[in-house]
Amino acid sequence: PIEIPILRVDPTGEGYRRQVERLRELRRERDNREVVRCLRRLEQACRGQENVMPHLIEAVRAYCTLGEICDVMREVFGVYQEEAIY
Repeated sequence: PIEIPILRVDPTGEGYRRQVERLRELRRERDNREVVRCLRRLEQACRGQENVMPHLIEAVRAYCTLGEICDVMREVFGVYQEEAIY
């Protein structure tokens, strides 16, 4: 079998702490009203028939995090569960 290396990050390590601090700083400094507005528009687009790509781009430009964007999409579309076939 092929061995695929997996990156494992130590949550007690300096790199992890530095990244968490960068995320906190981003959330403090960005325009959080704009973030909320972009996420609402993205949700509306996901619920309708509209192309979501422009709303995704707008959300990224407003410094919405990947987690925030994915949370909106999971709320609307759910999480894919593959059916077990026997």
